[in-house]
Amino acid sequence: MKFLPLVWRNLLRRKVRTTFTLLSIFVAFVLYAFLMTIRTAFSMGVEVAGVDRLMMMHKVSLIQLLPISYMRDIQSTPGVKLVSHNTWFGGTYQDNANQFAVIAVDPEPYLALYPEFKVPPDQLKTWLADRQGALVGRDVAARYGWKLGDKVPIQATIWRPKQGSTWFFNVDAIYDGDKTIDKTNFFFRYDYFDENRQGAYGQVGWYIIKIDDPSQAAAMAAKLDAQFANSAAETKTSTEKAFLQGFVNQIGDVSSIMVAILVAVLFSILLVAANTMSQAVRERTNELAVLKTLGFSNGLVLMLVLAESLFMALLGGGTALALAWVFISRGSLNNAFLPVFLLRGRDVAIGVVLCFLLGSFAGALPAAAAMRLRVTDALRRN
Repeated sequence: MKFLPLVWRNLLRRKVRTTFTLLSIFVAFVLYAFLMTIRTAFSMGVEVAGVDRLMMMHKVSLIQLLPISYMRDIQSTPGVKLVSHNTWFGGTYQDNANQFAVIAVDPEPYLALYPEFKVPPDQLKTWLADRQGALVGRDVAARYGWKLGDKVPIQATIWRPKQGSTWFFNVDAIYDGDKTIDKTNFFFRYDYFDENRQGAYGQVGWYIIKIDDPSQAAAMAAKLDAQFANSAAETKTSTEKAFLQGFVNQIGDVSSIMVAILVAVLFSILLVAANTMSQAVRERTNELAVLKTLGFSNGLVLMLVLAESLFMALLGGGTALALAWVFISRGSLNNAFLPVFLLRGRDVAIGVVLCFLLGSFAGALPAAAAMRLRVTDALRRN
């Protein structure tokens, strides 16, 4: 620690150069934080998927419907603990830009399948008693200013009601959950939906199946699909994780794209930082020779140069990570399409390690050159 003032004074010798290098590192790690956040947003649903839940959809496509009668056969299958169904509704609120997940569900079994959704008992009781009721996430309720008891109009985009083009729902309950839970969903009752839509009665979008033994997920999926083989609506069953991963893969390999961008950015910043340190060492050749003359060992000179590089990397990168953490934690980036924006502690820790590695690699060659510097050669140049 006693050499820290010396390291700091060396960095301030060229204030403009140091400032721009720090800003470059700062911007690189802000980009790292937001790319990791976006990567998490795309994969969060996959990561928190239940290991004991299977998803059954039509073999052809998710947009193809399945008969509600399948539910009885699925429930009677040995190894099945609980089954429910979802139907994608679509719909918009007030404006086409206001889109979020609107899904018709069977309330009680659905919430039994997803205990991570926290609903106050009195609100749940109200929802179960109101066929026109809706359960909405806290984030979407806050975004549009909905309160319990409000009547919400949802404009139909797929399923039109028997009269008009607008559906009306009562906000009976608002669910919450931890920071990994998507709180932008809008759930309403399937029985009300099936009675009031135009056509496709007795059809559902997909089934959610909870099984007794997660280790038998593949065998259970095959068994369930075999029951409906050669029927008018053949099925494709997979784990919930695989089902959700399919949605992510429709966009592309987001994780690989993010990693590729980060590698390119961090490599560029490594070159910038290494160039800065090399120039700093070349400018101080005479001073380094004087330090060695005064008794500074080669190892100590090496550590001083490395300390400059590490200090610069950790200052710029650490500040960026801290500010990004504060900004992202406020939740201002959440939206209907990427509802869970979260900079995880693991990614922050990796960011700190990357700062350390950046500083180490950027200062390694200049520090080695300073260590090998011979006093006579350095003084002869001047």
